[in-house]
Amino acid sequence: MKELIIAFGLFFFIEGVLYAIFPSKMKNMLKKLELVKDSHLRSGGLIFAVVGFIIIYYVKNLYE
Repeated sequence: MKELIIAFGLFFFIEGVLYAIFPSKMKNMLKKLELVKDSHLRSGGLIFAVVGFIIIYYVKNLYE
């Protein structure tokens, strides 16, 4: 559970830094996101989720 809380904290930190440093570029990126098809977003999200899971699984088993 500790690792999950740390992961959320890291996610919020990275997102916050990006919006703080590049506010106009982040707004432009969000506008362009509307042009992307739902199926592409779903596929990309699934790929990132699987890669993230593999990284977490590998790191957890490497250090235990």
